[in-house]
Formats: sequence, structure tokens, C-alpha cells
Amino acid sequence: MSDRAIFEVIATTAEDAVAAAAGGADRLELASDMAADGLTPDLAEFARIRAAVHVPLRVMLRDGAGFRVRDLDALCGKAQALRAEGAEEFVLGFLTAEGAVDLAAVRTVLDAIPGCRWTFHRALDNAVSRDEVRAAIDGLPGLDTVLTAGSAEGVSSGMDVLGAEVTRAGEPGYAPRILVGGGLRTEHVARLRALGIDGFHVGTMVRVAGWDSPLDAGRVQEWRRLLDADVLAA
Repeated sequence: MSDRAIFEVIATTAEDAVAAAAGGADRLELASDMAADGLTPDLAEFARIRAAVHVPLRVMLRDGAGFRVRDLDALCGKAQALRAEGAEEFVLGFLTAEGAVDLAAVRTVLDAIPGCRWTFHRALDNAVSRDEVRAAIDGLPGLDTVLTAGSAEGVSSGMDVLGAEVTRAGEPGYAPRILVGGGLRTEHVARLRALGIDGFHVGTMVRVAGWDSPLDAGRVQEWRRLLDADVLAA
């Protein structure tokens, strides 16, 4: 397989960002409070990161654990402030209490950041119906990526779903690039590449001891080499 995969790494600080870029990450997802699975980063830290690296940055828009919006107005305000500070790409996705996509909240946030590219994140994996989410977000302005493990339990459990969704590329709701993340490990890569997956997303796998430890540029480089290797079969 000759197509170069895109490799996105989660960064929470400017130091993380520098290490990830040095190791060969194509893009960074910026987030804070990883104990809550990643919330909107501080504006000042975003500014530090933007000044420190020159790779694309996707900024998380999320105001609490889970996938429901706590304060939509406040979140839109943060999104607008980040946009004014130079953010051009974002990560978002919201569900209702019943587990359906909260399309009204998604559209409201998008209205606050017009013209920006964005990723619909793993709210997809936690929704009642993946098909309904895919249909609902089809054609939303700027949407070019869906971050998914194929399952709320992670990539190991979602492999068959990921394979099935790759085959639907181009159908309504399936145009965005699939970016695989959520329990992604090196042993998954060969099969995913053979399926046709060309987007990969990691966080703790490029750290020595979880979120409390620094991001390791050497581990990022190891992933970069793995993803660049041709994979002919799973």
C-alpha cells in the first residue's frame, strides 16, 4: 500500500506539540483534561502551541465528560475566541440524552466557526445508531473526518464495523475520511491498512506512562515508521 497515512496525535501542552511534530505527526488534536476524555483547551495554551509548531491543529470543542453539551452559549464563546486566536480546524460532536445526534447543538457550534474544517469525534461510537448519526451529519459544512474506533469498547471490538464502513465510502454520510482512534495499538495497524484505512489517531500510546507523563517523540517516530511501511495483507 503506497498511500501515506495521516497520523494525528493528541497534545495537551506546547511541549507535547513540539515532541509530536518532531516525531512526525501530521496533525495534532488539542485538548485538556484527558481524565474527562478531552475537553476544550485553554486559550492561552492554544496560543502557546500555535506559536511552537507549524503542523495543522484540530481543537477540541467539548465542555464535559460524555457527549452532551452543558452550556452551549459558553462553548460557542470559547470556539469564537479560539477562532479569533487563529484556530482553523476543530473536533466536536454531541449526543442527546437518548443517544441520538444532537444536530441542533452541532449546527449552533458550526455557526460560531464558519469556514472551518472539522472532525466528528467518537460520539459516533456511543450513539444508539451509527447509521442515523452518519445520515444526520451528511453534508454539514466543513466536515471532512470522522474519528471512530468502530465500537464504544475500542478498536479491538470495532474492527468489523470499521471494515464495513470503509466499503461504504462515498455513500451519503460516508464521504468523510475515517480516522481510527480509541484503543488503537500497533498490532491493529496491518489489518486496518489492508482494509484501506489511511487515518490513525493516538494519545497514550506515545507516552511512557499515561497522560501524566510527557509525550515521547521517539514513540511518535516509531508509529510514523510503522504507518509508512507498505502493508500488503492483514
